[in-house]
Amino acid sequence: MNMFRVLAALFMAFLSSVMLAGQGFAASCGNTSAGFEDWKRAFSSEARARGVGQAGVAALMTTSYAHPTISADRGQKSFKLSLEEFLAKRGGSVIVSRGRVLKRSSAALFASIEQRYGVPAGPLLAIWGMETGFGRTRGNQNALSAVATLAFDCRRSEFFTDQLNAALSLVDRGILSATSQGSMHGEIGHTQFLPKSVLLYANGSLDDADTALVATANFLKANGWRPQTGYQPGEPNFTAIQAWNAASVYQRAIAVLGRQIDGNGASTLD
Repeated sequence: MNMFRVLAALFMAFLSSVMLAGQGFAASCGNTSAGFEDWKRAFSSEARARGVGQAGVAALMTTSYAHPTISADRGQKSFKLSLEEFLAKRGGSVIVSRGRVLKRSSAALFASIEQRYGVPAGPLLAIWGMETGFGRTRGNQNALSAVATLAFDCRRSEFFTDQLNAALSLVDRGILSATSQGSMHGEIGHTQFLPKSVLLYANGSLDDADTALVATANFLKANGWRPQTGYQPGEPNFTAIQAWNAASVYQRAIAVLGRQIDGNGASTLD
């Protein structure tokens, strides 16, 4: 009986040590910068086990906690504006004017995209204009640090863990690097794709405008876009626009601006 108790105690001690070791290597989220470096080391071990290569792991280890990203994530006040206020803040009339010019000057490109994906020029140009002012402002934050910070942050850790895994894969493929620049949440390129969307819908770097527009059309088609069908609220293709951005005012803005660029409607605010 004593020997049985001794063996049972040894087994329980062994089991406890295994569980503690597993906990020690598991990457846990946090709500401040404290613990970020320990989290990176744990995440890098997990990434290696998932098949992430040396380039991706090395890039992860260069990241730093992005305080501006957390501030931006906590304070997205523009999405609470009315549609009219939101369009004014984003320069809706300028987007329409510039979008119409680009639709004419790149008519062959947009015809090719519509033939392949069924998406007309208007919503693509509305997205491009809204996201980066047609490529002028693509973000000045370290993209990998932004995504790593949000993967570590407890608020949306699961969602951004997927994005970080995708970003590390993009580093391994040479599409991203440790110094790549993006926006506050790690969005990159002309139409501001998150890393997982780059993997799913893009064929190359989104720093090329044509590639970004094709990828955006591919995204919309994959999310239910149907050719020759309306994209205003209540119409079938509006659900594809909703997949692009979760904010209702943003969705309606894309629909309104796209309609104006495509030449349907008299006012950017009607």
